[in-house]
Amino acid sequence: MNKHLNDKIKVLYVEDDEVARENGIEYLENYFKNIYEAGDALSALRLYEKHQPHLIITDIQMPKLNGLEFIQRIRQNDKKVQVIVISAFSHKDYLFKAIELQLVKYLIKPVKENEFEEALNLCIESITNNTSNIYTLNDECTFDIFNHTLVYKNEIVKLRTKEIDFLTLLLTNKNRYVSYSEIENYVWNDSVMSKDALKTLVKNIKTKIPKELISNLSGTGYKIEYAHI
Repeated sequence: MNKHLNDKIKVLYVEDDEVARENGIEYLENYFKNIYEAGDALSALRLYEKHQPHLIITDIQMPKLNGLEFIQRIRQNDKKVQVIVISAFSHKDYLFKAIELQLVKYLIKPVKENEFEEALNLCIESITNNTSNIYTLNDECTFDIFNHTLVYKNEIVKLRTKEIDFLTLLLTNKNRYVSYSEIENYVWNDSVMSKDALKTLVKNIKTKIPKELISNLSGTGYKIEYAHI
């Protein structure tokens, strides 16, 4: 990451463990100039109101108010702030709540440095380009392009690798038909894509999302018919 690109990005770091917070701040200072720290969520709310940060990094388990409740309050009025949650818990209920709150990443302790840096890069990209990692396919269906998570009718839907790649490709090119050669190169990589294999892939995806969202133009390719961020 380029330090000069991050001089104007304001970061709020929330962690109740003093040693962990000091270590986190020391790491973040390599990338950001404006960093605000809090030892609990209530203090973090006051800092958020005062400084309006672009990025929030928070633990979940904290006294008085946990991290997800803290972000839930933020999300009532702010849909754009980038959020990374760090937790010792990988319970399904936590993960589902994290999806609802449109997090960039839900990282499990101990956090690997490469995973944390990847999450920071995703946040910087979204802040710089004013984009979101959550694609709303319709009122009942969303796809998190960073975390590869599909939610349909309030249920997390399991996707295979090729299904994730196919949806990602269509959504990042959502205003046009994606050609068969592009699909082969992106989804099948160095392998050969047969017509039957592609038809099977599309058929399987259409069982997991509203089937009318994916359209095919014969001889051209596939397109996400209705999607917005």
